[in-house]
Amino acid sequence: MTATTQAPTEASTSRFVRIHEGDLDLQLHYNDCGVGSETVVMLHGSGPGASGWANFNRNIEPLVKAGYRVILMDCPGWSRSDPIVCSGSRSDLNATALKGLLDALDLDRVHIIGNSMGGHSAVAFALANPARVGKLVLMGGGTGGASPFTPMPTEGIKLLQGLYREPTIENLKKMMNVFVYDTSDLTEELFQARLDNMLNRRDHLENFVKSLAANPKQFPDFSPRLAEIKAQTLVIWGSNDRFVPMDTGLRLLAGLPSAELHVFNRCGHWAQWEHADRFNRLVLDFLGH
Repeated sequence: MTATTQAPTEASTSRFVRIHEGDLDLQLHYNDCGVGSETVVMLHGSGPGASGWANFNRNIEPLVKAGYRVILMDCPGWSRSDPIVCSGSRSDLNATALKGLLDALDLDRVHIIGNSMGGHSAVAFALANPARVGKLVLMGGGTGGASPFTPMPTEGIKLLQGLYREPTIENLKKMMNVFVYDTSDLTEELFQARLDNMLNRRDHLENFVKSLAANPKQFPDFSPRLAEIKAQTLVIWGSNDRFVPMDTGLRLLAGLPSAELHVFNRCGHWAQWEHADRFNRLVLDFLGH
């Protein structure tokens, strides 16, 4: 792989592509960082105002410096990708969009890092396109289904859905204070940037609410099919996750034949941000060996 030294920026890596895949005909926004013989795709979570760059800005540069090409896909209905109402499986919708993006970029086989909704989408993609997956990294997501230990929907998911319905700075702070374990890194600048991202695309907010009304269970339970996925998988969880309880990670470990699990203590739903340095070392070691 060829390493590059220049740190990527959101603006310099911003790209758009029109995809035609299955029932989808829409424009996707993505970021294309670095060069290399192997490509890592990063899939973001479902929070209001989320984007690939916002979710993974603490993780991109180490991968690029290690010689990977890094693609961050903004899922349909988020950031600068086209709006959509999803009445079926959001996991499969995003997997279809990813196939369209990879085809457009002429990428045959990629590693996938998925956070929360991105984890669900990565699993859906691996089930539909097994030959196109190298390794998987799943954080705070990967399969749906109820937890036998935690009341559902969880505290965090209730706050997330409430924020979609009433996108105020107060509701954003309520959600973010549950999102991470240590709130001291949550600055007013971060809150304001996230709020601006949300309010810039009210159509995305409204469509998410419409999607929930059309299908309250946007993320199907893939547990019965996990054994089909042969890719080496690193499952990473926060022991204090108040959005997706840790027993979901244990279900992934039990169901995926080639999985290993790393749990961060004093960590919420945003492991790649809350423990960025250790997360990056873990992922680079996993991808490289």
